[in-house]
Amino acid sequence: MPTLRIALAQVNSTVGDISGNAAAVRRWTREAAGAGAHLVAFPEMMLTGYPIEDLVFRNSFVEASQRALRSLAADLAADGLGEVAVVVGYVDADGPAAISSDAEPGAGRRDASALLHRGEVVATYYKHHLPNYGVFDEDRYFEPGDTLTVVRLGGVDVALTVCEDIWQAGGPFTAARRAGVGLVVNINASPYELNKDDVRLALVRRRAVEAGATVAFVNMVGGQDELVFDGDSMIVSAEGELLARTGQFVEELLVHDLDLPRAVDGPPAPEHGDGMRIGRREIALKTDIPHQRRSGGVADRIEDAAEIWSALVLGLRDYVDKNRFRSVILGLSGGIDSAVVAAIAVDALGPERVVGVSLPSGHSSDHSRDDAADLAKRTGLDYRTEPIQAMVDGFLANMSLSGLAVENLQARVRGVVLMALSNQEGHLVLTTGNKSELAVGYSTLYGDSVGGFNPLKDVPKTMVWQLARWRNTQPGTPPIPENSITKAPSAELRPGQKDSDSLPDYEILDPIIKGYVDRDLGRDELIAAGNDPALVDRTLRMIDLAEYKRRQSAPGTKISGKAFGRDRRLPITNLFREGRGF
Repeated sequence: MPTLRIALAQVNSTVGDISGNAAAVRRWTREAAGAGAHLVAFPEMMLTGYPIEDLVFRNSFVEASQRALRSLAADLAADGLGEVAVVVGYVDADGPAAISSDAEPGAGRRDASALLHRGEVVATYYKHHLPNYGVFDEDRYFEPGDTLTVVRLGGVDVALTVCEDIWQAGGPFTAARRAGVGLVVNINASPYELNKDDVRLALVRRRAVEAGATVAFVNMVGGQDELVFDGDSMIVSAEGELLARTGQFVEELLVHDLDLPRAVDGPPAPEHGDGMRIGRREIALKTDIPHQRRSGGVADRIEDAAEIWSALVLGLRDYVDKNRFRSVILGLSGGIDSAVVAAIAVDALGPERVVGVSLPSGHSSDHSRDDAADLAKRTGLDYRTEPIQAMVDGFLANMSLSGLAVENLQARVRGVVLMALSNQEGHLVLTTGNKSELAVGYSTLYGDSVGGFNPLKDVPKTMVWQLARWRNTQPGTPPIPENSITKAPSAELRPGQKDSDSLPDYEILDPIIKGYVDRDLGRDELIAAGNDPALVDRTLRMIDLAEYKRRQSAPGTKISGKAFGRDRRLPITNLFREGRGF
């Protein structure tokens, strides 16, 4: 059996940084060549970054991608890397965009994979299955391909596929069996959500058996706006055996030797409903294998809290760095949410790039001020105090306000101070509201909701506490004061205020939110699950009425199956209410 040494480049690309992404391909290909790899595969849309959204409609952007692909092939050869077969994702086009009046059926923008060798683009493949659910809108952007590209490399037939092709039965993987390939390379930009690694392994195993071929699954790593990609690349044999697997949330080159069946010429098997043509290419590939065989190994899985924390840290770091912010600033109240956000920020950026500001009013307790100062000491961040009571009094001396308006005024003054420091010093403001608060509207517009990014946007309140306890068990000084974890949560906008004055206990509230928001359960289903009918009605009303607030909220890292924002799209003006009938 021929042996291919394959390298999976689990790397971080940036949307729009086409030259930087191409440079990364050259750098990692050099490392793969140094390891003796015959074939190296990069993630989906590596050259352009992913997702490119409406950039796909710009001819200039698509043309830049096409030019970069040709230049990359030539540059790799000039680097002395032309003998390595390089599979890389990019955006291509064989016709006008679908939104154009000149659009042609069966042509348009393409989510593409190319194989580069000896200075040439020797083969291309267009993604067949286009996801149109959750965060994906690919039917809006791309035309599906109808041809499975099979390239003969060193005596082995290798099929090229892209991301969603592996998530659906039929199509490319059944065509791969018909084509008799020995290896399917699947390049991905598969976003993270909790426990998705368990789903992926079972999925890749099913497709390997379906194709009757070994599957090499390479996934992107890094943050892009709300999305974070965790890697988790793997190789699975035709029998479904896991051969090698990377870790999560780290750039990594997985190098592994594969003994694969030799390609055999002959008439193709008849079609079995996969609806795809098969296009074949052959390239001369030197397949000398060094005496020492390479095994990529199988990385250990990490516990749920570590997985989520890693996602939040990476999502924040890449949002800050890729958007060229020097530092971040946030209000430190002494409560659990701001404490966890501060700890995430310090882990992501280092304490020298994090500014924490205590913004006490006349209702701020001594313990809250002490807890904020304690966190700053534990983490080493830049800590400041900016009292707001005099500013609040200035407003009240010129306006007649009472009750909730005075409470919201305090929050808005804090927002003004943070934004002023942001403007003056160039920091990105982090807001600290969690998913539970965003769900029920427990926030002040232009107050505690102010900010450019929200690390906890998709993290329920009960999970915030879990993450705090987990982070404090890790090596080094526990960053979060114990009192911030154990005390009752409070906005401290009036004497003796607690969250429980306005909201149900979070242990009761969060499951209702998860059912209604994440799972789209209706009132009757939530009550059948054992929830109090009056509490369900109250919670659903709060969630529905807060849609206009959420539409104005900052982006934040997605960690669940359905996050606010790209995942969940509801009309603001909407008079349908659960339980009313029609």
